[in-house]
Amino acid sequence: MKGRIREYGVVIGSLRPGPGNRITDVPGVTVGHCTLDDGPVKTGVTAVLPHGGNLFRDKVLAVAHVINGFGKTAGTIQIEELGTIETPILLTNTLSVGRVSDALVEVMLEQNPEIGVTTGTVNPVVGECNDGYLNDIRGLHVQKEHVRVALSSAAADFAEGAVGAGTGMSCYGLKGGIGSASRVIELGSTEYTLGVLVLSNFGRQQDFMLHGMPAGAWIAELERSPEAPEKGSIIFILATDLPLSERQLKRVSKRCAVGLTRTGSFIGNGSGDVVIGFTTGNRVQHDEPNAVVSLQMLNENEIDAAFRAAAEAAEEAILNSMTAAKTTVGRDGHDRKGLADYLDAVLTKSRTRA
Repeated sequence: MKGRIREYGVVIGSLRPGPGNRITDVPGVTVGHCTLDDGPVKTGVTAVLPHGGNLFRDKVLAVAHVINGFGKTAGTIQIEELGTIETPILLTNTLSVGRVSDALVEVMLEQNPEIGVTTGTVNPVVGECNDGYLNDIRGLHVQKEHVRVALSSAAADFAEGAVGAGTGMSCYGLKGGIGSASRVIELGSTEYTLGVLVLSNFGRQQDFMLHGMPAGAWIAELERSPEAPEKGSIIFILATDLPLSERQLKRVSKRCAVGLTRTGSFIGNGSGDVVIGFTTGNRVQHDEPNAVVSLQMLNENEIDAAFRAAAEAAEEAILNSMTAAKTTVGRDGHDRKGLADYLDAVLTKSRTRA
């Protein structure tokens, strides 16, 4: 089975993707999963590490942007106030945020014995979506050891689709999950990278648009799918090595909503749509000795390239999350079919209508 949307000849946008076309094209960024896939248990943990060092000591500039706030993320208040991230970013299901947060705190305490003794506390960052349609979410199956597996498996090469936190997620009435994409931004003689990872779990099937094609309506007609209300969520993790200020990073992160709407979403009332963005191009040392520090920022006249990169990577990441996801049967026999099951028919229909 083909794994990503480009393997079907669908090219999103005009900017060039990075070598892996994923968030880990940003140097230093790694991703790991722990997948729980056993009968009615369809859930897990996904970890995004901004760099391979000690994040508490060497923080990255960061922002949180709420597109629609029907969500239960942890850590975003401090991100917004201080403009930094000091832990890995973890993704899981809605009812496991507390346990995953506890596990992340334990890991950070082990790495940093001074936390809570000679220095302040730590701000764990956890995002979530509700996988309860396919997963026995009330079973609280995610345990602390699963967080450690996700963290220890983090690498530049990682799986997409129904893996990690995405194991039980749904998207546009089909199977959703983890997806990623990247874009290269050329500024003079220097190249920078912007990457997006999504946890997709939103949308009405009839609304789904694939590169301008009403694919969801065609699939709904083929399957005689009933109308369903829009509900669900999506978490975007945006990473870049562009030297951006927090204000600029917020502006860039907002453009993930462009990619979201290009796939057909109208950002419904019951959707928790959140962007957590960071740049490795500006760091903040926990024990900075200088009273005044220097940070670089992008010339605002050049920022449109980053806006375009965020919109394109967000759209393609959503499509990759659906294309890579296999058909899944979960709790109480509920099922979600993978987009790959329909892509050949959708693309054939598109060609015949052209």
